[in-house]
Formats: sequence, C-alpha cells, structure tokens
Amino acid sequence: MAKPAVLVLTGYGINCDEETRHAFERAGAVARIVHINDIIASPSMLSEFQMVAFPGGFSYGDDTGSGKALANRIKNNLMDEFRAFIGRDTLMIGICNGFQVMANLGIVPGLGEPIGNVQVSLERNTTARYQCRWVDLAVVPGNPSVFLRGVDRLHVPVAHGEGNFYAPPEVLAAIEEKRLVALRYARSDGSPANGEFPFNPNGSMNDIAAVSDPSGRILGMMPHPERNILFTQRDDWTYLREKARRAGERVPEESEGLALFRNAVSYFG
Repeated sequence: MAKPAVLVLTGYGINCDEETRHAFERAGAVARIVHINDIIASPSMLSEFQMVAFPGGFSYGDDTGSGKALANRIKNNLMDEFRAFIGRDTLMIGICNGFQVMANLGIVPGLGEPIGNVQVSLERNTTARYQCRWVDLAVVPGNPSVFLRGVDRLHVPVAHGEGNFYAPPEVLAAIEEKRLVALRYARSDGSPANGEFPFNPNGSMNDIAAVSDPSGRILGMMPHPERNILFTQRDDWTYLREKARRAGERVPEESEGLALFRNAVSYFG
C-alpha cells in the first residue's frame, strides 16, 4: 500500500519544518517540505497530498501577531484550495505557530460553515513571558481527534509567547458541549491544572491546549509532539533510563509524541 503523502508547510520564520517532516516519515509517511510561495504559484499541488501540517516557528516574525501574516497570505491566495483540501478525506495538523495560523484562518474549531470564520484566538501568555518548558497533557474523553486515538496522556514541551487560548463565552460553551477540546494542560499525576502556572503555562481558558474540528480530522495544538518522538528527547530521560535499568526493564527508543503521527499515517492504512 502506498504511503500517505504529507505537505509540511514552510516559509519565512517557520523553524520546525524539518522536525515535523522527520516525525511523519518515522511514522511511515512520505513528507515533503514546501514553501508557501511555491504553493501559491502552483495551488493544484494540494491535490497530491493526503495531509497538511502547519509547523511551529514564528512565521513572518509574528510582527502583526502570531500566525496572522501567514494566515492572510493563505486567505488572499489559497483559501478556496484549502477548503477543497479539507472537503476531501484528508488530515490537517497545526502545531504551535501552526495552531495560531489555523485559528486565524477559522479552520479550527470549525463550528460553522464556511471555514474562514475566526472563532478563537491564541493571546499573549498571562506571565507576559515566552514559555519554554515541558508540560503534561490529558486527552479529553469523547474528543473525535484521529491524531489522539488510543492516547490518554502526553508529556511534551511548549515554546511560545502567545499560547493563551481564548474564545468568547458562547463559542467556549459550544466547544465544550461538542467535545472539541482535545487536550488540556494537567499536573504530572494527570489531575487538572486548574489554570495554575506552570502546569498551565499560558493561562488558557479551561486549561485548553488543543482543539479539533467536529470531524476529528483537523487538530490544532500549542505543545510540540514532534519534539518528543525519541526517548532521549525527554527532559527526564536519564532518570527514566536508570529507573528502567534497575528494574531490569527495556530502555525504549521511541517516545510518546510519535503516537500522534502514527495515528495519522494509520488513518490511511
């Protein structure tokens, strides 16, 4: 069976494209990094892919707000093509800056049609500081995300200055009612962060770290799963290695973030 093809978007200021490509390829996909200018020049190329990934970084320097300039490039040049892409049986993921882009495009949470109606935003962290730290995440039961099938918890890093999830009260209520919250920030024991720093690193409403669309085929998340696909990428890997050795257990090679990419690949299997 042919491997699914992933378009990993790149452009000015995006800096997680290589890691995202590697994660998808390790999971069994064929991933190709494509510059936004090349897509604008040849928009029909989107029909060649089964998945699109918006990686992390600081697209266009976040000079007009995180993800806004890239979102405007897409709105002004490619919105019809992206609507057509989403209309097929495809997958899409936005990580960190990619989540910000998708929120600014109105792709997530996708409560209404047509796609393009902005409903949520990622605001400045309540600490007023860039946060680069490891966080624990709890998968929300009942959420339909393809990427999170069989996953209960995650331990992955965040790295952002504007990750504070905000939605107007009526939108927040709809997101919760329709179970579109995919991940919440949590404590190391899995209990809710309850908005407390550093467990919730940015002040997000309801500890929201990720949301999906109603179909489960689109996921936007602030934390970086592509930065924890190998055991030795973890912040606590030396401790866990020693603990495993003393217990006579095998030291793993891979880590939990890879599950999201494997789930995406297996969707087409």
